Amino acid sequence: MLNRFGIYKKLILFTLALGMAVVPAFSADAEDVTDRDIMSSMVEDDTPKADTEYINDIEILGANIIKPEYILKKISLKTGDLYDKDTMQKDLKTIYKMGYFTERMKAVPVKNSNGTISLKIIIEENIPVTDFTIEGNTVVATEELMRYLLPLKGRPQNINAINAAMENINQCYYNKGYILSKIDSIYDDPDGVLNLSITEGKINKILISGNEKTKEYVVERNIMTEPGTVYNENIIKQDLVRLYSTQAFKDVNRTIEVSEEDPDKYNVTIELKEQRTASVSIGGGIDSATGAFGSVGLSDNNFRGRNQRVSLSGMVGSGILMSDASIKNHMNYQAELSFFEPHFLNSDNSLMSRIYFRDLGSYSIPLAMERRIGIETTLAHRMKINPLASTTFTAGIEQINLKEGDPAHILALYNIHGINPAYRDKELADGLFLKLAPGISYDSRDSITNPRHGAMASARYEEAFGLSRFGQTNGRLIGMAKRYVPVAKKSSLTFTARGGHKVHGDNMPEIMAFRLGGPYTIRGYKVNGVGTGTSFIMGSAELATPIPFFDRLKVQFLQNLRLTFWVDAGKVFKPTIASALYDRPNQAITAGVGLKITIPGVGPLSIDYGLPLTNCGPYGNKKGYFTFGVGDMMY
Repeated sequence: MLNRFGIYKKLILFTLALGMAVVPAFSADAEDVTDRDIMSSMVEDDTPKADTEYINDIEILGANIIKPEYILKKISLKTGDLYDKDTMQKDLKTIYKMGYFTERMKAVPVKNSNGTISLKIIIEENIPVTDFTIEGNTVVATEELMRYLLPLKGRPQNINAINAAMENINQCYYNKGYILSKIDSIYDDPDGVLNLSITEGKINKILISGNEKTKEYVVERNIMTEPGTVYNENIIKQDLVRLYSTQAFKDVNRTIEVSEEDPDKYNVTIELKEQRTASVSIGGGIDSATGAFGSVGLSDNNFRGRNQRVSLSGMVGSGILMSDASIKNHMNYQAELSFFEPHFLNSDNSLMSRIYFRDLGSYSIPLAMERRIGIETTLAHRMKINPLASTTFTAGIEQINLKEGDPAHILALYNIHGINPAYRDKELADGLFLKLAPGISYDSRDSITNPRHGAMASARYEEAFGLSRFGQTNGRLIGMAKRYVPVAKKSSLTFTARGGHKVHGDNMPEIMAFRLGGPYTIRGYKVNGVGTGTSFIMGSAELATPIPFFDRLKVQFLQNLRLTFWVDAGKVFKPTIASALYDRPNQAITAGVGLKITIPGVGPLSIDYGLPLTNCGPYGNKKGYFTFGVGDMMY
């Protein structure tokens, strides 16, 4: 780039043959001056002997803007030094390399009557920089680029300083993601104006390759970059992440080539490698909520090549594990058909619909059988003012049926606690409900699998209209917030706060009460072991760290496995009849350890051992419990 400057086009080879002068001769490639470029002139009789004369004084002539004192500090010869021609030649080269001066410079030693010499260094400053013009910039404001150039104004043209300014401008573009931008040319006018021309690197075409099953419009709607815009690596990376997140591709990349149509523009190719998205799964295991279970599932994450997700799953479980006498031992049957459209109507909306069936021993109503059949649809909208925030609206109809599981036992409990058995009918209140729930969420996690930075937050209001008994209509407000803090290189500390409150509904069915205890709320207690009520608050602090040496293994499962140390605390307000029947403490603090692995699309799978630090109630265990969880905490 240096040979584009007008000041270099003016350089010539010369040797100035004047008496008593040491004159440098420079080639057009003046930036790399050697000792051979410094040549002596003809010497008259009074030329001092370099090995006998000392310097009495040094005078800089021709410096108008650059202060002579500044130049004197740069050269090695000083007043009182023995004059040396070779050293003087090196000093002239040093002065030239400062960048402010032309090649027309010389050193003249003048002999004084006392035997010393006065050294006169004659220089010529470059033309001063008077102003700047910038052409071609559209994505970075001229004012922002000028801040790198303005320090040059009013000073002699300096190739070093100009190069540094150009580098800063290029870096400014690069930091913003415009990695194809460059300064195309720079030249100076005779009046000292520096003119810059910038080529920002516009996109000519965006091409897509590798999609065989996936519809092209599915790929295009995830690419925010458009032809005709300036290429931005940061935006392209976001596009690639969106495409990878569709789960339709096992690899996503991009290549950039100069356009044959216009050398100043580029063609960007999005290269895709599709993966098998349809799957059949058969599995089983142990979970605190369902007991020993077996499951079967059919799913396709790229249904008809439109990136729609369809899933049918079924599960049969032996019944809840580690339950106290409040939960009826009953087989657990669950089935669900779900459909997900990631771009409903436009790119900012998604739609999730599901039909479900559940038949199990009730977690909330002691010794009751619970059956739920429902259909639910959730519309999510990503907010334009903040892509990390989304609004949601859920609508659904649910039929809840409760029936007595052990009438003799429940009657005995009512009598022991002096509670009127007529309240049992209130406990078993069920019905048909229309549910409407607006909400808002925020997610800035750096990773879904093992987040270490960022935050999550959500709030929603649930209104349940009693269609069979309108008096059961009620409203609940629920909120959650999480904060992730990095610890060391791979560990993280998570702080979680949750809360829920019944806003209205004196006759809200007990089946809709909040509950604490078990793997998804307060660990170290059985399901509902802390209590059930119309409001609750809870908090958790958890340190997650890789198991030593496991994270170095090549097995992805072991790399994602985390050892956890945690503390949970929570309290239930306005406890229900169930809490009174089983003398539940309604508040608890626990601490424990566990193992956790997060699977995208499923959530965290965990096994924890928790130890109660407060009163665990007559049905709790002071030595704590193991709990098994699939998915995130409730509420």
